[in-house]
Amino acid sequence: MNAPTPHTHLAPDIQPRAVPAELMSALQTRFGAQCSTAMAVREQHGRDESVYDVPPPAAVVFAQSTQDVADAVKLAASYKVPVIPFGVGSSLEGHLLAVQGGISVDVSRMNTVLSINAEDLTVTVQPGVTRKAVNEAVKSAGLFFPIDPGADASIGGMAATRASGTNAVRYGTMRENVLALEVVTASGEVIRTGTRAKKSSAGYDLTRLMVGSEGTLGVITEVTLKLYPLPEAISAATCSFPTIEAAVRTTIQVIQMGIPIARCELIDAGTVRMVNAHSKLGLREEHMLLMEFHGSPASVKEQAETVQEMASEFGGNAFEWATTPEERTRLWTARHNAYFAAIQSKPGCRAVSTDTCVPISRLADCLLDSVAEADASGLPYFLVGHVGDGNFHFGYLIDPAKPEERERAEVLNNQLVARALRLEGTCTGEHGVGLHKMGFLLTEAGSGAVDMMRTIKRALDPHNILNPGKIFPM
Repeated sequence: MNAPTPHTHLAPDIQPRAVPAELMSALQTRFGAQCSTAMAVREQHGRDESVYDVPPPAAVVFAQSTQDVADAVKLAASYKVPVIPFGVGSSLEGHLLAVQGGISVDVSRMNTVLSINAEDLTVTVQPGVTRKAVNEAVKSAGLFFPIDPGADASIGGMAATRASGTNAVRYGTMRENVLALEVVTASGEVIRTGTRAKKSSAGYDLTRLMVGSEGTLGVITEVTLKLYPLPEAISAATCSFPTIEAAVRTTIQVIQMGIPIARCELIDAGTVRMVNAHSKLGLREEHMLLMEFHGSPASVKEQAETVQEMASEFGGNAFEWATTPEERTRLWTARHNAYFAAIQSKPGCRAVSTDTCVPISRLADCLLDSVAEADASGLPYFLVGHVGDGNFHFGYLIDPAKPEERERAEVLNNQLVARALRLEGTCTGEHGVGLHKMGFLLTEAGSGAVDMMRTIKRALDPHNILNPGKIFPM
């Protein structure tokens, strides 16, 4: 099994490239106050939610337009200096770390909703717009954007990492919901991929190539998304279970029966305790499914009753309903804050986060063995999962001053991913590869497929300046 970081060497491969003074001068001339070399700013753009500590980029350019991005990339390309796109910094696998130095291009100021086409159910936005801002902009038209990774991530970052989240079981991932892109290439050229049409047979699917490329093939500067009508009725429910297996078996049956559940989230008992303490809730501290149903009032009622009946067959009990927007928001906010609740439960800790996704029929096999290993390790952890589509997340809480804890967490991660791959799953359902799962990608895809990815990378980025050192080594 290829480990993303060998147990004896838990730091990424750092190969900094020189950033010439001439480039720094050219950036200052072109961007003025939009270019910062202040250490505090650089450090902010040199960290994400991963456990890696890497030197920060040499400078940060705050782009305010596509032309700004194109000019920054052209200047960097002329000196063969790396460019790392930056949205809000919420990635988990080291995606935005400057392992080869270079400059960070922050697109957070490109945060305009450019057009809402309610009749066609589409919206076009700049990359720095966050998912919550999209939904705020389109709700008056009776529409919403369903992709919900938890963090209020930027749309550009979500496209770059092929994000998904709690609604994926019904609405899919960013792969299915991005129609078109504007992208700045490694040479600084601006191209467009796709249109607002719902389908096309014209040439290579460059949109899908860019979605999930993690900033290694281009810098996304505009995104056209699918929208959906707001459901007539929405109901959320929690259901407690005596065991994790009972909750998982219920989920498998719900999906295999074809019930169009919108969200189906697993939270283990330990994580429920953390969430209660952090969010001041009174949830039953047992293994729990947190579910949501969308549709007409009659269909929502029918779905919920059917799921409740199935859950009771596996010992599910204490169904509690949240039908008002305020109650639902409170529940889902608590779920989305599970990561922060876990970090708070062990002051000074850091989380080694990981995720996998397996075919729904193999979910119990993968999850239960992984829980047993985590329990035996002695490390505290949190467990949440978008189990409706076979995806779940572990976060192993470690003391950063104790290398043996980091090593133990990496062993657990290796075992978890190896198991998922044996069960015909993937090394990452939504976090992406970044730095942490580079070795696992080779195991999953095979050397021939990874070589094809390298060929594409070399063709589109011959000097390897776009977010180098990520996904696979060059």
